[in-house]
Amino acid sequence: MTKLKGALIGCGFFAVNQMHGWNDLADVEIVAICDRDPKRLKIVGDQFGVARRYASAEAMFADGGFDFVDIATTVNSHRALVELAASHKVPTICQKPFAPTLEDAKAMVAACDQAGIPLMIHENFRWQTPILAVKAVLDSGAIGTPFWGRVSFRSGFDVFSGQPYLAKGKRFIIEDLGIHSLDIARYLFGDATSMTARTKRVNQAIAGEDVATMLLDHANGMTSIVDVSYASKLPEEPFPETFVEIDGDKGTLRLGKDYKLTVHGLDGTTQNIVAPNLLPWASRPWHNIQESVALIQKHWAERLAEGREPDTSGRDNLKTFALVEAAYLSAEQGKTIDLGDLLG
Repeated sequence: MTKLKGALIGCGFFAVNQMHGWNDLADVEIVAICDRDPKRLKIVGDQFGVARRYASAEAMFADGGFDFVDIATTVNSHRALVELAASHKVPTICQKPFAPTLEDAKAMVAACDQAGIPLMIHENFRWQTPILAVKAVLDSGAIGTPFWGRVSFRSGFDVFSGQPYLAKGKRFIIEDLGIHSLDIARYLFGDATSMTARTKRVNQAIAGEDVATMLLDHANGMTSIVDVSYASKLPEEPFPETFVEIDGDKGTLRLGKDYKLTVHGLDGTTQNIVAPNLLPWASRPWHNIQESVALIQKHWAERLAEGREPDTSGRDNLKTFALVEAAYLSAEQGKTIDLGDLLG
């Protein structure tokens, strides 16, 4: 069997999870890695046995020899790297958030379209086992047609210790975490038509907002609330669990702490634990996210082999990214934002 060969750009904190995920796939091999930090390049290269190591993405692409590239760098570098990959016609995965601006994101999608290559955004939260279980219940019709929903992530976890740059940006929780929760809302409830948002900075030691509450009107008539916080001091820390509540015309669904899924419908009430698998390389409490990394990368490899667009393609993610932009605009201007005005 011929292996799918990949390259990784960015060997930082989160990229190690991606390397483990690729390592788990028998038909994928990462043959080259790139990072400007020689220490990170050595650490990741040695850990995963990758001989080809580059300080320059241009040099890596010039040498070639890989079927796709996984860009795991910070947001401001994304457009240049995606356009570089497109110029070499190399199928591309890009870490979220997609880009610094919606215009940059649209340009990246256009570049890949023009090059005729697939572009997938590493939007992995919708691939979490508990979220997949919620979607399966919705698709089964067990609670009928949903009319109201809530996606909630509230925590006091210190995310800055592993990713200190998060404390420095003027945008924080919506761009870093809220983007995942908004994508889950789109995945479960369909595309949104308008957004109303309010934000707050509770932790005065950081530059951006650490609390956001967002109200979405969906094209199918549903209303949903997406709320995120890194300032909530709870008696039991739920990080990194996402809670979901959905009301339908035939019943209700609740995904609560410790991955407890309660479904109440015409046939009564059922309760199940829909916990993620603890992969051999994963560690609690990150294992939920780590498993979703492995699942989205498996999806990419399958879709690339089939020649089909991935579910979280760049084109699809423009709609999630537009929600992020709309949330910041709404919070700044104090009014509801029409999504059609942003997407054009």
